[in-house]
Amino acid sequence: MKALTFSKFGSSEVLEYIDVPKPIIKENEILIKTKAIGLNYADIYRRKGNYHLKGEPPFIAGYEGAGVIVETKSDKFKVGDRIAFTDVPFANAEFVSIPETHAIPIPDNVEYSLASSILLQGLTAQYLANDSHKVKTNEIILIHAASGGVGQLLTQICKSKGARVIGLTRSEDKIETIFNCKADYAIKLDNKWKSKVMEITNQKGVDVVFDSVGSTLMDSFNVAKDCGHVVFYGMSGGDPKSIDPRMLMDTSKTLTGGDLWSYLTTEKERKDRAKQLFDLINQGVIQVKEPVKFKLSEGRKAHDFLESGQSSGKILLIPDNE
Repeated sequence: MKALTFSKFGSSEVLEYIDVPKPIIKENEILIKTKAIGLNYADIYRRKGNYHLKGEPPFIAGYEGAGVIVETKSDKFKVGDRIAFTDVPFANAEFVSIPETHAIPIPDNVEYSLASSILLQGLTAQYLANDSHKVKTNEIILIHAASGGVGQLLTQICKSKGARVIGLTRSEDKIETIFNCKADYAIKLDNKWKSKVMEITNQKGVDVVFDSVGSTLMDSFNVAKDCGHVVFYGMSGGDPKSIDPRMLMDTSKTLTGGDLWSYLTTEKERKDRAKQLFDLINQGVIQVKEPVKFKLSEGRKAHDFLESGQSSGKILLIPDNE
């Protein structure tokens, strides 16, 4: 089978589209022929050698995708079933073997491209707004990287709960994207953004900050009100500085770390949370932007496009034979 691989770490130039052995499934596993594969920043981190990676060279990145079962050694699924997954390695390939516990059935009215676009980022937004911080009506929420994949979905979920949302972005061009997600305010991340947030909140600060940037963590605490909450779930801008527990005590502020894999721990959790997410889409609560698609063989272009920051939608890799 064909796969997008790399055997050394570096820029997109290390990516190679080559033939590799087709997976051989074991008991309680299924083999899917991929129809769409989600590309995420984690795949870039893996390619650069600074993120967890399974297997041996040539490495196959990717943990998210959707397709149809072509072989099964599971009593729970049959050939022809439509399946998505969000935490299975080696996804950047024409065929992927999946443990039956990690397989998420795709509803009949959901296309493969939508399933591959929504799961990882959508399930992240879901746990952030329901588990890391249970968003309430009239709370003022600040979302870093609000024009990104998780940010767009998190904005819409928070708005559906009756919160007021302030979205931050590094690009003036993406202000409109934030407003399209029904945010109340959209602010460019410049040297005046904190004063703008405080002005919006009448100098009181926000109830909660969702921070996926990392290097902005202390700034997030600066704009959180006393007894406010900061949820830290990513480091796209670099590692944060250490937090002084005395500051937390003196201001009664709280810090929560967030990681999706802490919540997708069982088959039931995966299916229940995915169903809730698909229901939000069907109800029109979440609008998902049309993804940008590249052929799997065009993996270098896809990686460069994602790293360039040009896209505000999901980037998908489509197997060349589709």
